[in-house]
Amino acid sequence: MPAAQRAIEHVKARIADGTFRPGDRLPAERDLAADAGVSRGSLREAVRALTALGVVEVRRGAGVYVTALRPADLLEAFSVLAEVADGATLIEVLQVRRMLEPAATALAAARADDAGLRRLGEILDRIDPAGSEYDTVTADLTFHQAIVAITGNATLAAINDGLSSRTLHARVWRGHREAGRAARLREDHERIHRALLDRDPDAARAAATLHVLEVERWLRADLAAGPDPA
Repeated sequence: MPAAQRAIEHVKARIADGTFRPGDRLPAERDLAADAGVSRGSLREAVRALTALGVVEVRRGAGVYVTALRPADLLEAFSVLAEVADGATLIEVLQVRRMLEPAATALAAARADDAGLRRLGEILDRIDPAGSEYDTVTADLTFHQAIVAITGNATLAAINDGLSSRTLHARVWRGHREAGRAARLREDHERIHRALLDRDPDAARAAATLHVLEVERWLRADLAAGPDPA
C-alpha cells in the first residue's frame, strides 16, 4: 500500500476508534507522521486527500482539524457524479435512484408529520409545467429533497442530493415540454404527494418507482435519438 494511503487509513482508523473526534486538532505533522510510520511528505499528501473528502480541514496558522463529519460534507464529492455523468453512466445513476428513491419515499410516508406535508404541498404548487423552467426545476429538486428530509435520515438525504442533478432535471422537463408531456411529470408528483398525505408507504413506493421509471425511459429514448442535427 502506498505510504500516503497508509497515512489516510491511519487517520481514518483513529477517527473510527474515537482517538480523533469531530472538531479535534490533529497532532503536529512530525508526530502524526511518526505515528503512521510514513514521511512528512506522504502525510501532507494524505491530508490533502482527506481534506478533499471532507474528513479534515486545514485552518491556516492553527493546524489540521477533524471536521464535523456530517454526511452532506463527506458525500459532497459524490454529488459531482450526477452533474457530469452522461450516456450509460447517467442511466446507471437513474438505476441507483430507482433502488433508493422509492424506499425513501415509503419511509417518508411512514414518518410524515403535518408540517412536512404542508411544506411539500407548497412546493408542489410551484411545479408548473407551463411556467418558468428555472422555477419548475428548482421546485422539482426541492420537492424530492423535502421528501427525503421527512425521513430524518441525514445520510440518505446526502446520497439523494448526490444522485440529483439540476442539469438532468432541466433536461427532462425541457424534453417533456417539447413533446407536450410535461403535464405527466406534474401528475407523477401529485401521485407521490397523495400517497404521502394518505401516509401509505406501499402507494408511495409505487408512485416514486413509476416516476423514476418514466424519467429513465425518457432518457434512454433521448440518448438513442442522439443530438439534434446542426
